[in-house]
Amino acid sequence: MAPRRLQGGRCDRPLGEGTRASAELRTWFGHDPARFAEFERRYIAELHSNPAALAELRALARKGTVTLVYAARDEAHNDAVVLRKVLLR
Repeated sequence: MAPRRLQGGRCDRPLGEGTRASAELRTWFGHDPARFAEFERRYIAELHSNPAALAELRALARKGTVTLVYAARDEAHNDAVVLRKVLLR
């Protein structure tokens, strides 16, 4: 899974609509760690609003390794952290 821009690498399957955090949510979050808990809650709600896309991603994860790539500098507060948590449930 890849961020919007991937440099120097290859992405077999970029995140599609329904599994990527919305632009509105990403803008609101602004990588502010104080907003992460609410970002997580809202992003999970977005993921569950598109069960087909989430099911497709879960199916890919069951078949093999899925690498979640993110562009944020903060390793602990980003969308990949939330998506990983959802996929591991």
